[in-house]
Amino acid sequence: MTSRPAKGGGRWVQVGPARLGRWIDGFVERHGPPSVTAQEKVVRLLGADGAVAECQVPFPPLTASGGGPLARLITHARTERRIGVFLVRLGGHAAGIFHGEELLSSKVGSRQVHGRSAAGGWSQQRFARRREKQVGQAHEAAAEVALRVLGPHVAELEAVVLGGDRRAVDALRADRRLAPVFALEAEPFLTVPDPRLVVLAGTPAEFRAVRIRVTHPD
Repeated sequence: MTSRPAKGGGRWVQVGPARLGRWIDGFVERHGPPSVTAQEKVVRLLGADGAVAECQVPFPPLTASGGGPLARLITHARTERRIGVFLVRLGGHAAGIFHGEELLSSKVGSRQVHGRSAAGGWSQQRFARRREKQVGQAHEAAAEVALRVLGPHVAELEAVVLGGDRRAVDALRADRRLAPVFALEAEPFLTVPDPRLVVLAGTPAEFRAVRIRVTHPD
């Protein structure tokens, strides 16, 4: 479980599916029996003392059956889905398909991209052209990996989670070959370091977790 301040007040808490039931029990113990309201994307708990927990439903909409809102949320969060992941940073990329937490297939790669030059004149212009070419090659390599790993299986995927660097990912949106992949885009965007295999393999801890905004009365 992780916690960080929330913009506008309160804190964001990130809770894994296996711990969600215990976290809800703890909220009830601390704040009293809550009133619960459920929408497709959010389940809201209002404690007896005024504390609020807004649980963001992963891969909405919320499961339609299975008891009350909290039971449905827990069942929904624990469901093992087939999810594609595509991570891109300038010079590095990774794509994988997961069933639950199991990585079924993957491909990781990298392309060298030099940093920006501080030199001036013709030297800087030549460097800029070389770097632009390297960036293009890196984008093409990332796209090829996504097409190879995710492309043949888009019909089987419930969603595709993106991550890495937003600018690097956004640079690939114009590639029409990737339109079926981006059409399945789902939150959260994963801000991860260099997309190595160990980083890719650890992403279910992020994209399967339930994000909860907790606020307390003044």
